[in-house]
Amino acid sequence: MSTATASPRAAFDAALLERIIASSSLPSWANDARRAAFDRFVALGLPDRRDENWMRTDVRLFKPQAWGLSGAPAAATAPEGLLAPAILSGDLAADSYADFERMQSPGSAAAAVAAGKLAGRLASVDGHVVRHELDSALVAKGVAFGPADELLASHADALRPHWFRVIDAGCDWFAAAHAAFHAASTVLYVPPGVRIADPLHVIAGISEGGVDTSHVLVVLGEGAEATVLTETAGGGVAGTAGGFHCGGTEIVVGKGAFLRMVNLQNWNTGVWHFARQKAVVHGDGRLQWTLGALGSRLSQVAQDVALAGRGASAQVNGVMFTEGRQHLVYNTLQHHEAPSCTSDLLYKGALQGKSRLVWRGMIKVDKAAQKTDGYQRNDNLMLSTEARADSIPGLEIEADDVRCTHGATSGRVDAEQIFYARARGLSADEAARLVVAGFFQQVFDRITIPQVREALARAIGGRIHRIA
Repeated sequence: MSTATASPRAAFDAALLERIIASSSLPSWANDARRAAFDRFVALGLPDRRDENWMRTDVRLFKPQAWGLSGAPAAATAPEGLLAPAILSGDLAADSYADFERMQSPGSAAAAVAAGKLAGRLASVDGHVVRHELDSALVAKGVAFGPADELLASHADALRPHWFRVIDAGCDWFAAAHAAFHAASTVLYVPPGVRIADPLHVIAGISEGGVDTSHVLVVLGEGAEATVLTETAGGGVAGTAGGFHCGGTEIVVGKGAFLRMVNLQNWNTGVWHFARQKAVVHGDGRLQWTLGALGSRLSQVAQDVALAGRGASAQVNGVMFTEGRQHLVYNTLQHHEAPSCTSDLLYKGALQGKSRLVWRGMIKVDKAAQKTDGYQRNDNLMLSTEARADSIPGLEIEADDVRCTHGATSGRVDAEQIFYARARGLSADEAARLVVAGFFQQVFDRITIPQVREALARAIGGRIHRIA
């Protein structure tokens, strides 16, 4: 089994930018966007608590100069023992990794996600694509899936209008750094009317102390349908060199199209995780977006949905589990721009140890968005007396014919439930797992991909300890 030895990291500076551009096959317009983002990056400092989205996130211990991109690996394989086990990928990277071959073996992503069948897959390590493939039948139908370096030029008409146009690439230091230095990025384009039955899987991994700046762009044409599963794993645990992820996701759902999108964050507990994620849903389009947040040392994520056409709908599901001293912050926005649209958001979190969860949600309704139906809810279950959850729902409504509601709850486990379970022979840990499973069941029921439900339940169940 071969291993890869990466060259030393290069700092995030102008020299690195020009080396990336020189070695990249991206079209000139994409490189121009890099340079514009770099100018913004140079002008910005790290966010601080004067910004409302960052007021509950302390990044003073994050040192930008400590991070940089690695050079090309010596071989297109991943080193043994690189990643902690991923969520959907099962034993993908436990003790042996072997060029991502376990993605195809029983118990891997192929088996766990789609009963042994995927429409396509892409895997990257430390910012370098090591494997990608797409079903030839889909290629014949005009579907494009793979590294951005290979597809942006050949599919410019479909992708250029959206590439770093959906998210705000200059809103803060991390967004600008991502837009300037993205690597190992993935694009998916599904032409109008094409429906993909099997999921497409994207996994980004990092070694201990590694860096990932990957970007994902998904564009569905009118009446198209697809399921996309993205997953992250690896990095060092707390107290080691950790890791750094600075990423972005852009989603465009065309008229009458339907996308199931799953983002599972399973970094090890020493990884700094920063991401901007936004979807635009056009008329009568449908989006089911599921987010799982189980890892990282600190996460700061913005997840936005813009309902841009009449009759668009979005269901957003969030499952979060924290332990130790993890600190996860998720800012969500349901932006109703057009009339007769529906959005439904449900985030549930469970907390152990001295961890902290922050959810800040906003439903924004423009004046033109009459007949809006918007809902958001966040529930948190405290499994420790030292854990903390902050829930901050909000409404900003300019239209006068709407139905918008929100709610948030935080509470501890009912001691009687634990007593009842233990009185019937369960151990303390088994009783805790039973209670937490019941707490998450409402959001699990909303996930229409059975294998994702089961994988999330297993991942959470394996982390639960007896309730303090």
